[in-house]
Amino acid sequence: MIIITGGAGFIGSCLHAALRARGEETVIVDWLGAEGKWRNIARHAPERLLAPEALDDFLVDQPAVTAVFHLGAISETTARDGDLIWRTNIDLSARLWAWCVRHGARFIYASSAATYGAADRSELFSDDPAMLDSLRPLNLYGWSKHVFDRQVMARLARGEAAPPQWAGLKFFNVFGPNEYHKGKMISVVKVKYDEVSQGLPARLFRSDVQGLADGAQARDFIWVGDVVDVMLWLLDNPRVSGLFNCGTGVARTYLDLAHAVCDATGAPRQVEFIDMPANLRGQYQSYTCADMTRLRAAGYGRPFTTLEDGVRRYVRDYLAAPDPYL
Repeated sequence: MIIITGGAGFIGSCLHAALRARGEETVIVDWLGAEGKWRNIARHAPERLLAPEALDDFLVDQPAVTAVFHLGAISETTARDGDLIWRTNIDLSARLWAWCVRHGARFIYASSAATYGAADRSELFSDDPAMLDSLRPLNLYGWSKHVFDRQVMARLARGEAAPPQWAGLKFFNVFGPNEYHKGKMISVVKVKYDEVSQGLPARLFRSDVQGLADGAQARDFIWVGDVVDVMLWLLDNPRVSGLFNCGTGVARTYLDLAHAVCDATGAPRQVEFIDMPANLRGQYQSYTCADMTRLRAAGYGRPFTTLEDGVRRYVRDYLAAPDPYL
């Protein structure tokens, strides 16, 4: 049995679809709500769906769990409730880690590129655990992920027991199907598609960094299928443990992204620049680029999808299709 927290969410439901295709027995821990989130798992329902508040009682019975993919979290970069973030993003992660230690289950969890804060050069995006103390996240969400990463490394440094396999994945800017419930946290690809498909120009934030041109803000955009491939590879390689970046290793500009969306929809390349909202100034990452050296050294050899190919696939196979779900 495999548990997926956040399994009805964006990345979680895409992972769940892949696990179900393999014939794995799964338990999803998530809320479906009333906004159509159920559609994310409509084609690949789990054996069991648990509300997050029921997870502890479920685990008391010591189910035969082989692995936990812990993807559930409060992921809004503008979140403000520190106590709720601590309980959800840190305490729950620690309890699941401890349970996996006691019961010999493998533990793969979601960290985030938000832990890198205002890093602005590729060499600053190293996932070497020795670099953790130098990171300065810009927001509460990124800080919470950073706290748990540091807790894991501190436990290991003290010689405490660990799950038989563990991995923390620092997800970069993931895009793809099944993200439609995410509201303001939806990917820029989907937002630009909505604009362009309505005949509007793709709107991008003006740069708030001196010397950086509008549209030149750059991120490491990764197709969700590549993220799922990395997680399945870890499942297939139980001897691999560690903290790893999960990006492509290539930074692409927002202007590149806007042009890719226009090209995929067959629209002219029209871009309009708008002021950055006040609540994002000072905590907006203008550059991210995953250093993929350690994951490659661990043995992951598959190529990553280019931005253009990923956007084209997302638009043509999902966003422009009658049913956009995976």
